[in-house]
Amino acid sequence: MTVARTNFEQAYKQTYQPGRTAERPVPWDIGAPQPEVVALAAAGAFRGAVLDVGCGLGENSIALAARGLRVTGVDGAPSAIREATARAASHGVAVTFAVADAVVLEGYDNQFDTILDSGLYHCLGDEDRPAYVAAIARAGRPGARLHLIAFADELPDGTPGRITEEQLRSHIVAPWMIDELTRLKYKTALTREQLRRTILASSGEQDGPDVFDQLDADEQGRAYLVAWHLVAHLPGDGA
Repeated sequence: MTVARTNFEQAYKQTYQPGRTAERPVPWDIGAPQPEVVALAAAGAFRGAVLDVGCGLGENSIALAARGLRVTGVDGAPSAIREATARAASHGVAVTFAVADAVVLEGYDNQFDTILDSGLYHCLGDEDRPAYVAAIARAGRPGARLHLIAFADELPDGTPGRITEEQLRSHIVAPWMIDELTRLKYKTALTREQLRRTILASSGEQDGPDVFDQLDADEQGRAYLVAWHLVAHLPGDGA
């Protein structure tokens, strides 16, 4: 996989030590599910058996399971799965967490009615995306629905994870059928300035446009990035 599994595992392993509170969480750990995922769940977007692919620290999985859904969360980083399991236990919520390669998803064929990707797709390279799209299609039952959230292209060229509409439409192909493609806000654990420094450091730039200053932020100053929300489904009647 082009997604940096070793780097993700290193970040999780260094940050989330058993029995110790993380001093500085990873940028996507807001300590809660993504608000837009909560809103989707409240609107009935998830049904049946749910796969949270690239589940990370498990907050979305836990929130969905708390609504009575049967949830499986998979991630390539063992330390993330360990932390997600501990968080689910602390909430008293049953979630099946497992380490799995999202590009393969071996052993998960024809099991899920809804698939959530909240922030994994934009971590994959173009060469891995076709295999990933095929893998989640195999994991879905007839009529399964996909909710995919990926960073949009409002940020400057060269920003890691920046996805265009053309990229999404060229990769999310048969057997998937796209129903909707809209934008939403993805909350980060970083302030606007922290986000600016992080993204510029990743892109190798020294300075950037004022787009970072224009980002929305919550009451704690944590910035939101603009993301795509793609909804697609597999052929069939479903459950």
